[in-house]
Amino acid sequence: MNAFLARRRLVLVFALLLASAAAAGCTGDAQSPTAGDSTAAPSPAAPTMPPPDSVTVADIPPDDVTNERFRRVMHFARRANLAERPPGQAIQALGRYFLGRPYLVGPLDQTLDQNPPEQLVCRLDGFDCFTFDEAVLALVRTVDDGSYSYDKYKDYTRRLRYRNGEIGYCNRQHYYTAFVKQAEEQGVLKNITRQIGGRRNPDKRYGFMSAHRGEYPQLESDSLYLCIQQVEKRLNRTMDYYYVPQDSIRAVYGKLKAGDLISTATDIDGLDVTHTGLVYKKADTTGLLHASTSGGVKISPDLQRYVQGVDSQIGIIVARPVFGEGESESASASGTR
Repeated sequence: MNAFLARRRLVLVFALLLASAAAAGCTGDAQSPTAGDSTAAPSPAAPTMPPPDSVTVADIPPDDVTNERFRRVMHFARRANLAERPPGQAIQALGRYFLGRPYLVGPLDQTLDQNPPEQLVCRLDGFDCFTFDEAVLALVRTVDDGSYSYDKYKDYTRRLRYRNGEIGYCNRQHYYTAFVKQAEEQGVLKNITRQIGGRRNPDKRYGFMSAHRGEYPQLESDSLYLCIQQVEKRLNRTMDYYYVPQDSIRAVYGKLKAGDLISTATDIDGLDVTHTGLVYKKADTTGLLHASTSGGVKISPDLQRYVQGVDSQIGIIVARPVFGEGESESASASGTR
């Protein structure tokens, strides 16, 4: 029992370290004694933001460098004829394109010393687990709409990342399940966890960020701290939390499709998920394609074994890409945000 508690304590400490480094946390493979990734952190906020027509991408790396990387991705997408594939298959193909790209700590928090401190950061040179899912989803939407446009890619990223598309720390979708909910309202994703047999957890509460205020530099601001608290209260009122338990994941392999977005449900107080990635399908393989702290973008070949390898991961939440009819031009102002 003491050893178990010690492991749980280490998981929480790791979560706090990651939370202090990034707004959405992820972890890498725990190389002993069982391989797996742990992760941690999520939340939203920001009172002031520039008008949409003045939005610029943070120059880290230079925007022209990211634009050139984007151009190469689109060249690959055209050669692979991804526009003719179902969105999920295109997502898997583009996810594989980034294999080996490094894991980045806090990729969205590199403009704190600039004005404004929260800017639209679009990077393709590396990712954390959350920005990997987000970037691949925005890239495939750019292919799907036929524009292959860098400006459209940045616009899709902004609308996915921020509540109502309004740039600001408190508006950032730090909690992954809130990110999924907003994308569902936009007609981009559908949370299918309940549909494939997920179990409801009526006791799940959001509050990790406000409970660990000292780990988030932005929350030194009282106004941002209060804003985050209000977001968490709204999530606690409006979100239903379903997950497929870790011992039942293999039983739903037949219901998962390539490119489904996966997040790992957690029993850490106040936190919804600890890691994110994409379903990887090949022959008889159902794995996880994800940005890991150990190895960067990689494929973990068995999804259930991966989830079971980390104490704090208790199952998965599944969101399916559903581009098409019903997609709105801007994020809904109702619901959880």
